[in-house]
Amino acid sequence: MLKVCVVGAGAIGGFLGTRLAAAGEAGVAALARGATLVALRDHGWRLQEGATVLQAPAATASDDPRALGPQDLVIITVKGQALPALAPTLAPLIAADTLVLPAMNGVPWWFSDGSTPLGARPLESVDPGGGIAAAIPARQVIGCVVHASAATAAPGITLHRMGRGLIIGEPGGGDSPRVRTLGGLLTRAGFDVTCSQRIRYDIWYKLWGNMTMNPVSALTGATMDRVLDDELVRAFCSRAMAEAAAIGARIGCEVRESAQDRHAVTRKLGAFKSSMLQDVEALRPLELDALVGAVREIGQRVGVATPHCDALFGLTRLFGRVRGLYPAP
Repeated sequence: MLKVCVVGAGAIGGFLGTRLAAAGEAGVAALARGATLVALRDHGWRLQEGATVLQAPAATASDDPRALGPQDLVIITVKGQALPALAPTLAPLIAADTLVLPAMNGVPWWFSDGSTPLGARPLESVDPGGGIAAAIPARQVIGCVVHASAATAAPGITLHRMGRGLIIGEPGGGDSPRVRTLGGLLTRAGFDVTCSQRIRYDIWYKLWGNMTMNPVSALTGATMDRVLDDELVRAFCSRAMAEAAAIGARIGCEVRESAQDRHAVTRKLGAFKSSMLQDVEALRPLELDALVGAVREIGQRVGVATPHCDALFGLTRLFGRVRGLYPAP
């Protein structure tokens, strides 16, 4: 049986971990802490979908990677700002043939690996000092985009709201047997899997669609429908998205849709709270650098001015610092 470890058993981690464990093809361990660790040890994986609760045992749950040992697959679902400190501790989980699947929001640390106009220098916004890249071998990474909404109903209990989409692919592009094999495992666990030959584009496209809605909703406390109903705010978001689209065109991730097209899709979600607004309400740190800070940094590298992204980043950063949700300078 495959050995899988979910690093960070929060909302998305619980969603992925429970379904994989329930499918019966893998023993799914968890690297967790606090009340979540206690709940996993006592009750195993639990996922609430409507009136149904899916439950499966946790193979092992620990706050120490050494207690879990080498894995076949490591799924990283922590917030981006937590990974620089965590990554150097993950070595006991990663053997020479372990696959690492970062199921995280925003721009991942491996995005600047030398195969694009970005060059090989780490992105300081998501990997300060290159510590993540040094700890997690690039050749063992599979790119991932999650199209699903989940929340933590209680420690160790994930509430699945909508979507089961997973896009996976080789960071360097193209097809590979290992991506197809992993795609099969995830499909059999109940996910809607796409094996992409352009995972960088898929990452950038999702980022382009949510990099404004998240921080604007966090700043204002407004649900998505109210953000889009304000013509001035909507226009500001569109201009920031245009900057991100211009960057995408420089790095081989051209977005062909208009901001208005994307707004129409977002409207279908109705009175929806973004993940960043949920973090503000729960007094959790803001996942700002991977969503907006990285866009600014990449823009600087490829020569695209980002005044609207800059304003959005600065305002949200200050908002977070005042509330203790973003690091002080």
